Amino acid sequence: MEKLKQRENNKVLLTHKVDEEVYLRLFNEDDAEEFYNLTIDSKPYLKEWLGWLDYIESVEDSANNIKARLKGFVENGGYPKSFAIIYKGKIAGTIGFNDLNKTNRTGVMGYWLGEKFQGKGIMSKAFKTVIEYGFTELELNRIEVSVAVENNKSRALPERFGFTKEGEIRQAEWLYDHYVDHVIYGLLSEEWNGKH
Repeated sequence: MEKLKQRENNKVLLTHKVDEEVYLRLFNEDDAEEFYNLTIDSKPYLKEWLGWLDYIESVEDSANNIKARLKGFVENGGYPKSFAIIYKGKIAGTIGFNDLNKTNRTGVMGYWLGEKFQGKGIMSKAFKTVIEYGFTELELNRIEVSVAVENNKSRALPERFGFTKEGEIRQAEWLYDHYVDHVIYGLLSEEWNGKH
């Protein structure tokens, strides 16, 4: 993973180059409108599995989300917890750690990709990069993914990258008008390092 510092409009953007088309970078407040539009354009698609979409009603809501991410960056000692996924210069989605526990050195990953960016291998590349980031730069011992049992696209990622299915949690999440069960996947640093 190649770490870059890019300058754009006199701002330094922390960027991880994944390949020639895909970058992961820290969100900045100027991303609010583009991130909002991506969210709204993909809302019918994303709503099947993401329970927070009705709370995004304006560009300001996306700006507040980005501000919270930037606060997490500062609280985490200058290491980003989450990234914008950039594909050919456009925000395609987001990936990172929804929760980090420094005492136990664990991280819980979360991710989503806009509908028009599906099927291009973008998320697989970003997922692998964030696993590597978690184990090397954040020095995590364990990375966890919690995903709805029937969300086969999201489940395919941890399964592809060697996570162990550790169990299911009944009625783990309320999605607008019903509960869904979650599958918990875990991957240990020693397992990742042994294969990569």
